[in-house]
Amino acid sequence: MAKVLLFTALILSIVVPFRMYFKGERSKRRYKISLAVNALAFFGLMLGAGLVMFGGNAFAAENAGAAAAAAGTATGLGYLAAGLSIGLSCVGGGIAVASAASAALGAISEDSSILGKSLIFVGLAEGVCLYGLIIAFMILGKL
Repeated sequence: MAKVLLFTALILSIVVPFRMYFKGERSKRRYKISLAVNALAFFGLMLGAGLVMFGGNAFAAENAGAAAAAAGTATGLGYLAAGLSIGLSCVGGGIAVASAASAALGAISEDSSILGKSLIFVGLAEGVCLYGLIIAFMILGKL
């Protein structure tokens, strides 16, 4: 039941601010306010959900002991770390590829002989994502 409520709250945190934006007069200021409310609600709910999911249960800690609760929290934080390493490295790699590829296309249009050099720089930018994936596998291997 808690998962269904959490899922519903996350969907509503996205839908409600934009519904309010489309209901009234559409302006740039109203859009910025709607986007800010959307981001605060969504990421606030995600933070709260993460604390609830990885925080452990107080009654289970009393019954099973503090060691079991600490192990559960450590495992949850390990999964969170693995997800963040993949997600953030892919965001960084995407930003790097976007700038490197656009510059490479511009340079290739002027001089087609530098295609190989420009592909190397784009490939280096994509390597950042692979590093994040390797780190995530290393973290998951320790859990």
